[in-house]
Amino acid sequence: MKKIIATLALVLCFAGVTLAQDELSFERKQAIDSLALEKVRDLSKYIKIVGSKETPFSEANRVIDRAEELFMSDAEIGVSSLGSNQITYYRVRKYFEHLMRLNYDRVEIEWYNIEYVSDLQRQPDGTYVGVITIFQTFRGYDKEGNMVYKDTTKKDITVYVKRKETQIGGRTIGFWDVLLGDMRVKETTNR
Repeated sequence: MKKIIATLALVLCFAGVTLAQDELSFERKQAIDSLALEKVRDLSKYIKIVGSKETPFSEANRVIDRAEELFMSDAEIGVSSLGSNQITYYRVRKYFEHLMRLNYDRVEIEWYNIEYVSDLQRQPDGTYVGVITIFQTFRGYDKEGNMVYKDTTKKDITVYVKRKETQIGGRTIGFWDVLLGDMRVKETTNR
């Protein structure tokens, strides 16, 4: 009986250590929130670069590679327009390729009001999940420089925070990694 109690106490002790390592302190959560918002801002820059008709093809491909690194492997980005109620979802690379092929002579894409709408919530597997909302204004121009299309889209970006490990100098180091998930269209207007 004493052996069972001692074993149980040891298991609970290790479980407590594991749980403590997987819990986010207030300071760590703030750092992760900041990193997630920074990744979303980077994505905004990448979209502007690839959307610009002045960006050389080789540079656009380099930027697309960088953008893919921000996302979970199966993430999708939603695309909408005022002329249709349909929302089309593309894998990240396909989204950027679609963006490069848009039939405008000049494209302007601006993001604003980037903010968390849901706090990070711990999932049963230890991953934390949250949602960042952005507003995107898209403008397309013709050869003469006339704006021929404009919309504003509200999008929710799922954020995943996972505990990972890496080897540095023979030591295993644990860290929290932030990856973006699906970017879902919530509303498209002509504002």
